[in-house]
Amino acid sequence: MTGRVRLARLTDLGALGELSRLAQTGKVSARSLGLPVSGPRIGVFSLFRLPLAAFRPNDLLFVYEDGGHITGLLRVEREGFREDWTIVELDATGSGDSGDIRFRLVQHLLRDGARRGAARFHVACADGQGNVELFMQAGFARYGQEMLMFRRHEEPLPETWTAQQARSAGIRPSQPSDAWSLSHLYASVTPPPVARLESYRAADWERQDGSSRVPRSSLAPILRFAELESYVQASPGGPGELSGMVQVGVAREDQPHYLRVMAGPACDAGALIDFGLGLIGGRIGRGGNCPDNGILAPVRTYESPIDRRLEEAGFANLAIVTLLMKESMARVREPVLVPAVR
Repeated sequence: MTGRVRLARLTDLGALGELSRLAQTGKVSARSLGLPVSGPRIGVFSLFRLPLAAFRPNDLLFVYEDGGHITGLLRVEREGFREDWTIVELDATGSGDSGDIRFRLVQHLLRDGARRGAARFHVACADGQGNVELFMQAGFARYGQEMLMFRRHEEPLPETWTAQQARSAGIRPSQPSDAWSLSHLYASVTPPPVARLESYRAADWERQDGSSRVPRSSLAPILRFAELESYVQASPGGPGELSGMVQVGVAREDQPHYLRVMAGPACDAGALIDFGLGLIGGRIGRGGNCPDNGILAPVRTYESPIDRRLEEAGFANLAIVTLLMKESMARVREPVLVPAVR
């Protein structure tokens, strides 16, 4: 292969949009991560139809160029607070070379990230077209799977909850002071190996707004086109304790809305889901530029029975994606005192 990987230029935009469209419409000679999002997928092609403000200064877009033709692209979103990099799109065309092109793009990203101080690389992909094998060959570790649940817009939404209903259920907006309680809730519902890999700090839970990626999901990239709100449910066990959380992302552009639920053993996940759906229904009912393209809800396979509560609320399983991560920094144990040995 005689091509090279480089940063994208403004003059590449037309070719990139066409490449993204071909890769994500299921062409036999093209490969992509395969993340479905209702009609349009998470891709450069769908993003080009949105405002240019959707592209942030710290985003990176690499292309593979061979003989003056662009045959591969890789798009990365960078989280400034945590130095985590998320691969949002990885596309290539060419019946024989698409796998090699994608591997070279990933290798270039890892080298570039190491120079820029990236702490972790994340990716979510469908288990097909050699996606998982490609990333594991590049040193990524597979640490979980996530179900993407979808609720069609034809399904009627529940009524928006009144303030009295929310208070009776212990549901209120999250606050920065909830950080430690949310961190404890996350640790109680997440397997320890996953918690160690994601390595959230208490400060990460303080930012429950549009810039937040906590808790992480495969659909986090669509949150930049949404107004994100977080609500918590107080636990009857004691003051300051939380039994559940719901994130609601009301779409501002032509994308589905977003619903993410985290529920402890004593939490009624159905109430949080109904509350979140009511919020989205209220925003849609106001009209304006709020679209009605359905609702996406990511659920990890170890978070059962949240998936069953979502099915009861009208959601259906759209796809299952694999979560992978690669750490670029070595973990160092904190120094501790140990008993002296003679």
